[in-house]
Amino acid sequence: MNHLFLKKKQKKKQNKKTRHSLGYFCHLHSFKMDNSGPKKTCCESIRDFFTSAKFLIYMGHALSTWGDRMWNFAVAVFLVELYGNSLLLTAVYGLVVAGSVLLLGAIIGDWVDRNPRLKVAQTSLLVQNSCVIVCGILLMVVFQFKEQLVELYNGWILTTCYILVISIANIANLASTATSITIQRDWVVVVAGQDSSKLADMNATVRIIDQLTNILAPMLVGQIMAFGSHFIGCGFISGWNLCSMCLEYALLWKVYQKTPALATKAGQKEQQQELKQLSPPKDLENGQSPEESSQPLMNETSVVAKPDSPKQHGCCYQVTEPLRTLKAGWVAYYNQNIFFAGMSLAFLYMTVLGFDCITTGYAYTQGLNGSVLSLLMGASAVSGICGTVAFTWVRKKCGLIRTGFISGVAQLSCLMLCVVSVFTPGSPFDLSVSPFQDLYTHLIGESTLPEADHSLTSILTGGNTTTVAPAEEQPPLQSYMSVSLLFAGVIAARVGLWSFDLTVTQLIQENVIESERGVINGVQNSMNYLLDLLHFIMVILAPNPEAFGLLVIISVSFVAMGHIMYFRFAFKSLGSRLFLCCSPEQKVETVDSPSLPTTV
Repeated sequence: MNHLFLKKKQKKKQNKKTRHSLGYFCHLHSFKMDNSGPKKTCCESIRDFFTSAKFLIYMGHALSTWGDRMWNFAVAVFLVELYGNSLLLTAVYGLVVAGSVLLLGAIIGDWVDRNPRLKVAQTSLLVQNSCVIVCGILLMVVFQFKEQLVELYNGWILTTCYILVISIANIANLASTATSITIQRDWVVVVAGQDSSKLADMNATVRIIDQLTNILAPMLVGQIMAFGSHFIGCGFISGWNLCSMCLEYALLWKVYQKTPALATKAGQKEQQQELKQLSPPKDLENGQSPEESSQPLMNETSVVAKPDSPKQHGCCYQVTEPLRTLKAGWVAYYNQNIFFAGMSLAFLYMTVLGFDCITTGYAYTQGLNGSVLSLLMGASAVSGICGTVAFTWVRKKCGLIRTGFISGVAQLSCLMLCVVSVFTPGSPFDLSVSPFQDLYTHLIGESTLPEADHSLTSILTGGNTTTVAPAEEQPPLQSYMSVSLLFAGVIAARVGLWSFDLTVTQLIQENVIESERGVINGVQNSMNYLLDLLHFIMVILAPNPEAFGLLVIISVSFVAMGHIMYFRFAFKSLGSRLFLCCSPEQKVETVDSPSLPTTV
């Protein structure tokens, strides 16, 4: 009996073990299956990435930016060439473009907000590229038949062509502004979803694309014009924009299909359409049209009052609507909690410390040639790319608001080199020479400027005896110390500048409600252009090289004021936690409220 009992007991244990091992094996097998199931091959992962909405946005942005950079570079060259190597047409074009965005930025943003995303993106894309194509064809005609056009009606036909080119190019720039607002400030946010890290990565990638195209696109079109002609350059740009428009249109449609969230804007339109379908008799009883019943439900009184408003105000009310939109946009911008952050970014545009025509012209007066300047521009682009990469890393470690504070400190520290360069040997800075002397000379017509004109006469005159003096005034070593420090500071500051720019961009993306995203970004563009205009006016008032040091000091002062504004915003948001760079609070807030970690 005991023997049988022991046998049964052993058998039970064996069965238990086999069941246990079988269960373990099944569990292990299922675990392996679970792990091996979602795993994709390398080819599948690559294919998924290249067909994702994120990559398609990158592709569309690269094509759009490449065309923009080629056109912006070429149109300035074309206008200079057409007007007999004078900068008059280029200056008029720059003034018209800046003034248009300044006045119409809020209205463009409001139009972006009021219309469906796909319609806005497609319309702005078609208008922008069509205008560039028409401009290119018009310029080809002018280059080909310029001599004949000069003789027709005493040159009025040619003047009309200039006006048409500037006007159509301005419309293209306004459409480009609308495209930038809707894709970079809205679509990118929707594609990223609620993932702040993904949004930061997408913003950084978009900015890297901007940096690369800013260098490569002008180089390409410059080579085409150098080895071909301006006529060929116009034809190439028109052909590029035609092909690019078709590709971008297809890419936008693909992104729209892959991201269903783009079909709804602030959840208003579909919800109200459903409400209309559920209660059509109520709408008919109230005498409302389908358009009126689809207005936001948060303010029902305005919806009821809207049918009467055109009757009350008539034509004047409709004519003044853009002005009311403009005012409402600026008021909405002022009431945003990120107002000081946006203003801080705008103040950075009031500077001569960038690689634009002003700094390039100053470098030429200091003896730098084109090849050196091209190398410096390349170094500046690399520095900017480093800034975008640094932004993503610092944001993960310290949070978004602290990243802006750190970037501002880094930029200001580097710009101190530019201030030092004003007082180092080789600097032409001289307060005894009036900053308004050259302006007075051009306006009044006096030509007695022997001291201020040395650097220019050495370049422009060939046989005068006064050319010996500048050679004695420029020592070989000391003359480059000031300009070297200046460009070292400008290049190094690009790291902080682009990181700060990305910080403010993401703050606007995450803190502005979806229904106001367009108008707020439109006003932000207007503020940027306003400060940019002021910096050009500043240069017009003090154009001589002796006053450039003063412009540098003013520029650094405006940058410092901008970062003080940002510090006010950051300290108001975080308080003393702003100085805890690697704060663990970010992880705690991620669980509690998913919308807040980006503001820490």
